[in-house]
Amino acid sequence: MARERYNTMDCRVVVEAAVPVYDVKTADEAVRIAISKTGAMLNPDLNYVEISMGERTSPSGEQLEPAFIVADEALVALELEMTVFNVEREEHASRIARKEIGQRLENIPLEVLDVTVLESEDEESEEESESEETDGGRTASDGSGAGEEDEDVLPEFEDLLE
Repeated sequence: MARERYNTMDCRVVVEAAVPVYDVKTADEAVRIAISKTGAMLNPDLNYVEISMGERTSPSGEQLEPAFIVADEALVALELEMTVFNVEREEHASRIARKEIGQRLENIPLEVLDVTVLESEDEESEEESESEETDGGRTASDGSGAGEEDEDVLPEFEDLLE
């Protein structure tokens, strides 16, 4: 069976989390506690996830505090960002991010807000090679096949399932 090769990419995924916090008086206190609590749940396994305050708006478009406080309890909107490497599609990256973060943040609702494809080093080197080709009339490919061996280091996700 011939093995299919896929073009992979790296993606930056932003996930919104609704973090409950108890015994708080102000929105600032709720945000600080929520960030600390979330960081403790993610570390040490996911210490590369960036945690920041989320943004909330009213239906009319008015900017709201990131924490909603009632009876000394708050629900805080946080944004969690992580880079997912070697995925085939943006939806694959969002599923991986939700799974990785969701496993550590039990009972905390998550929603993917944004998936951004990052330009890889391979694409950058291809662009440089193409610009050298047009600028100097040289060919970027020497036929040596360099870089092909790196593609077979890890099996594709679908191959692992089989």
